Amino acid sequence: MSETIYDRLGGFPGVRRVVTAFYKRILDSVVLEHHFRHADMRRLVDHQTKFMAALMGGPYAIDEIGLRKAHRHLGITRGEFREMSALLRETLAEEGVPPGDIELVLARMARLEPAVIAEAA
Repeated sequence: MSETIYDRLGGFPGVRRVVTAFYKRILDSVVLEHHFRHADMRRLVDHQTKFMAALMGGPYAIDEIGLRKAHRHLGITRGEFREMSALLRETLAEEGVPPGDIELVLARMARLEPAVIAEAA
């Protein structure tokens, strides 16, 4: 079995480090921070770490129905999704993730865009 991005990042602790850095960028984003003002960040980072781990080939699954239900009331736009993707790209690069792995994670995430944005509901 080949090594996954999840493995190369050091498993759950490495992915959690990336997610924590990612959310620091999100909370600094004038485009995105309003979605997180009242969020339980500890719970969100834990959940998002499992989600990112799944995108990176880790031992977690993505529930697209649950993803759609969790986001449908938030009114997330394509522009906000693009901003989030750009911040994830920056975070992964800063964490030393190779460009090919970054593109793979972003491609996997892009396939889930219809489950996240309001315009696709």
